[in-house]
Amino acid sequence: MFCTSGPFLKLTKTLCLTLTRRLSHKIQEIATVNQGLVSPLNLKPINAKISNLMRNALIPEAQELFDKMPQRNTVTWNAMIRGYFRNGLFDKAISLFNQMPERDIFTYNTVIAGLMQSGDVNGAKEVFDRMVDRDVIAWNSMISGYVRNGLIDEAIGVFHNMPGKDVVSWNLLIGGLLNNQRIDLAETYFKEMTARDVVSWTIMVSGLSRAGRIVEARELFEEMPVKDVQAWNVMITGYVENGCLDMAEDLFKKMPIRDLNSWKQLINGLVNSRRIGDAVRNFMQMPEKCRKTWNSIILGFIRNGLVKEAHAHLEKYPYSNTVSCTNVIVGYFEIGEVGSAIKVFEFMTTRDVTVWNVMVFGLGENDLGEEGLKFFVRMKESGPAPDEATFTSVLTICSDLPTLHLGKQTHVQTIKTSFNQFTAVSNAMVTMYARCGNMQSALLEFSSMPTHDVISWNSIICGFAHHGDASKALEMFERMLLTDIKPNDITFVGVLSVCSYAGLVDQGRYYFDYMKNKCFIQPTTEHYTCVVDLLGRFGLIDEAMGLLNQIRADGIEVPPSVWGALLGSCRIHNNTKVGKIAGEKVLELEPHNSGVYLILAEMYLSSGRREDAERIWARMKESGVKKQPGCSWIEINNSGHVFLSGDSSHSEFHRLCCLLNLLHMEMETKTLKPSGPTSIEL
Repeated sequence: MFCTSGPFLKLTKTLCLTLTRRLSHKIQEIATVNQGLVSPLNLKPINAKISNLMRNALIPEAQELFDKMPQRNTVTWNAMIRGYFRNGLFDKAISLFNQMPERDIFTYNTVIAGLMQSGDVNGAKEVFDRMVDRDVIAWNSMISGYVRNGLIDEAIGVFHNMPGKDVVSWNLLIGGLLNNQRIDLAETYFKEMTARDVVSWTIMVSGLSRAGRIVEARELFEEMPVKDVQAWNVMITGYVENGCLDMAEDLFKKMPIRDLNSWKQLINGLVNSRRIGDAVRNFMQMPEKCRKTWNSIILGFIRNGLVKEAHAHLEKYPYSNTVSCTNVIVGYFEIGEVGSAIKVFEFMTTRDVTVWNVMVFGLGENDLGEEGLKFFVRMKESGPAPDEATFTSVLTICSDLPTLHLGKQTHVQTIKTSFNQFTAVSNAMVTMYARCGNMQSALLEFSSMPTHDVISWNSIICGFAHHGDASKALEMFERMLLTDIKPNDITFVGVLSVCSYAGLVDQGRYYFDYMKNKCFIQPTTEHYTCVVDLLGRFGLIDEAMGLLNQIRADGIEVPPSVWGALLGSCRIHNNTKVGKIAGEKVLELEPHNSGVYLILAEMYLSSGRREDAERIWARMKESGVKKQPGCSWIEINNSGHVFLSGDSSHSEFHRLCCLLNLLHMEMETKTLKPSGPTSIEL
């Protein structure tokens, strides 16, 4: 009397399938021996070595071993084909498949799965159609491949054409339906299953949870005849992702067995819910501490603005590593506590290239570029080798220095290390040369780049715009439009600003309209500032004011920079009436803006309204606003010299004053000297 129950029948089928495969391979081995070939027992270690080489991406070594083999069996060919697919060499895998003298069912299944993985669905179908004998694995490979490539209806078609389905077939199709948000159809197939395993139930629980149907997911979870730790984890994850953290904690406490993922899911949920204290408490109860989870807790502190608390945990507990310390340093830089960031860095015993890059970049971002360069020098002397991120940060710092000397030195280093081939590094060089006034070198670097991205184009366009070269900036923009790179909001800041500098009113209007209606880019503060400045410079004060009224009518608050642009235009064209409105608007938003007080006072004086000017000066004094000193610098013999208004501390101050006085006297002399007749009219 035979037992025909589900589990026993499944086991019997599995055993039969295994015995059939072994018998097939044994017959193949005997046939090989009878043909006078090398014994398969000698091929087995070589085949294993090929598989191991392919698994470790040592493709040339595997190819050399394969080529030197005097005899090969099907297992040898299969190992090479599977290895090529594993390493992404799909063409070589197919080429070898076509050269095979004899194929087995494992060959076909490997090729089908590999082609599906590469996205060659038609190629996989052709191989499948050529198969004389198909096992359930071949059918399942087709279903899995169609699901992987988003062809769920084709997967359903294959499923219905299968002569025999196993539980894997059902699980693959139901999982595909759930991933494609076809929840109801997945439920229908799930109910039709005659035999389910724990994976079947887990897939449905996960799908319902991801769809937000958490109550139904829990009901199905409770119906599961057998629950493994993965099923419990999926239910906890569902609660966490749906914001039901209390339910997740309750379920976690009921788990008969927990693995590392159980703890990680709960702790990460607590961190994301800003319950950092509870996350730390649970972490301390973990039987096996996970550094990645600890790092997420430290990051949680930082994201919630608790950088000092994160630092305290860093020093209190021994679970931190380079990643934890790096995150704390980033946190300190973000809140401007540079000294604390440096202390954490010096506290570290092991430093990778990332933390060095963070130091260089963070110091540069906090206006301490020279300190950042000192860390770069230390990095080269004792730390890991700089990478492309290092050079990008260093070049960015050099772009804010008054001298090009260090920038040029860094450029040479990038060439020696071949990092100039990275687009990000080249972009930083273009920006550095442009900001330091050497547009010829900026253009040369841009032209030598093998590829450009939107940052490359923005760097060169904004560089020319910054130096007022309208023709070059607009020429580069038109060249950009001929490429596949789409302009973004920063691109149009450069274009509109150069139109403003050059007084190209019609072109400015055109590009502003092009940005909104062709590129569908919503104007930002910078764009409005450029357009208002453009119209105002050309004397179109009323049109500029109309634009501001339109912005306000659209419910957008006009920022101080836009009002400031209008004020500057009113100053040029002596429009005191609108200038007063613009100035007062700026002072409402920025009451300590010293420049606005001075411009308003100057406009009143030029209009003969001295009392109004004195009232502005008094208001400025009452508000405690002081004029910021002007600043300028000059580079001489690769050395920068900085001058502040009213500062006489420079060592050559008196000599420079004498020289300026002489120049001033010479200018006055030439101005007053009668030039006499310079031409004769006939």
